[in-house]
Amino acid sequence: MTLLPDFKLETYFSEWEFKVRFNLCGSDMESISISELLKMAIKEDKELWDNMQLGYTETYGSLALRSAIANTYKNVKPENILVFAGAEEGIFIAMHTLLTQDDHAIVITPNYQSLETIPNSICSVTGIGLDPNKNWHLDINKIKDAIRQNTRLISINFPHNPTGKIISENEFHSIVKIAEEKDIYLFSDEVYRLMEREKSIRLPQAADIYQKGLSLNVMSKAYGMPGLRIGWIALRNKKILSKMERLKHYLSICNSAPSEILATIALNSKENILERNKKIVADNLIILNQFFHKYPNLFDWNEPDGACIGYPKYHGEGDVEFFCKKLVKKTGVLLLPSSMFQSNVGPTPTNHFRIGYGKINMKDGLMALQEFLSKK
Repeated sequence: MTLLPDFKLETYFSEWEFKVRFNLCGSDMESISISELLKMAIKEDKELWDNMQLGYTETYGSLALRSAIANTYKNVKPENILVFAGAEEGIFIAMHTLLTQDDHAIVITPNYQSLETIPNSICSVTGIGLDPNKNWHLDINKIKDAIRQNTRLISINFPHNPTGKIISENEFHSIVKIAEEKDIYLFSDEVYRLMEREKSIRLPQAADIYQKGLSLNVMSKAYGMPGLRIGWIALRNKKILSKMERLKHYLSICNSAPSEILATIALNSKENILERNKKIVADNLIILNQFFHKYPNLFDWNEPDGACIGYPKYHGEGDVEFFCKKLVKKTGVLLLPSSMFQSNVGPTPTNHFRIGYGKINMKDGLMALQEFLSKK
């Protein structure tokens, strides 16, 4: 095992996220207050909240929470769920449970850094790049060609961070078939699921359709509640899930009792929350499309398939690093340059930046950006 490098994205956010006027690259939806959430609670959940004791909780997560999570799947039961302190703990534990130094893993690039650096700190990793010249197309044959005798895991993420790309359902099933034929684990980061532009392109969940499929999800993205620090992995292999639970004993041990109950309330009220969030995204996409239409020579912009993030290309003065740094220092508008998504194992395009459109103040941030561009 090698030491993990700095998490570039989080280091960048540590410097800027809570200092800027407009975080225009956030990857989560607009959040809500506890009082708003409690108004949505059904009677049983409200009683859980009112009578809550601030003690330790079950390592697996409370049965009420795991039941609410299981209801978001077709073939997953509460005993197939392990709850974590956000996605990061789930990724760390899953990779350390499934991989050894003699194994090989395949990941998609660009990516959320820990999906690459954690397995790469354990074993050999091959990156398969999405093609920026073909609207972030994934060549399934490249996954096939990358398979080795010791390949133990394929890691995917759709809707994709940072591009918002969603592969077709046929392509998804092709990946599952590759994993099945080679008896390989499929780790599927599904944190932006339910935020598709159209329901017709929503993908199945890996844990529902494959015995060795791990589905990662969180309260942070589609539900807009990152402050709860609640995530989970669904897996219908109780032996592996048990190994993961024992590794969790060395990390968070258990989750926050208030967070578990609030997450339960949110999941039992998910239709209201998701309807509100989808409207924010739909309204913001109209504004965002209009904005980029004004600058056809400065930016390449394709409307994402899902999530609340996009990855336009910059064609202006200097490179995208120079542009983003000048922008945040001059105006307090934060964008995320493509260096935050550079990979050590596969191709990643340069001169792109991540922009988020899940917040109600996005229009104000775009106005500040437009004013900056008018003075250049």
